[in-house]
Amino acid sequence: QVQLVESGGGLVQPGESLRLSCAPSGTFASIRDMGWYRQTPGKGRELAATITSGGSTGYADSVKGRFTISRDNAKNTVYLQMNNLKPEDTAVYYCNVNARAWGVPRTRDYWGQGTQVTVSS
Repeated sequence: QVQLVESGGGLVQPGESLRLSCAPSGTFASIRDMGWYRQTPGKGRELAATITSGGSTGYADSVKGRFTISRDNAKNTVYLQMNNLKPEDTAVYYCNVNARAWGVPRTRDYWGQGTQVTVSS
């Protein structure tokens, strides 16, 4: 059973940056889309950024221009570079990987445990 391990969250002041990382504890047979979601009590869970296996990216309007999603296919790792952070970026961030595990015919979504990002002065 592969698990996704997240790191990089923390407490920062407005305008500062963080870089989140997410990598599986094991290996997948194949990986398709990867992404980052964030969840707050007020907004629920929303998609912040996504990246396809080919490297095409998409962003929520609220983060576009400030966040950059990337992936290292050799390491099966997805990153979220968050610049110019704002208080409204405060949330629990969850990585998501659509992948196929060894020995199974279908892909499914795997989720990280979540990492807290707090932006406050």
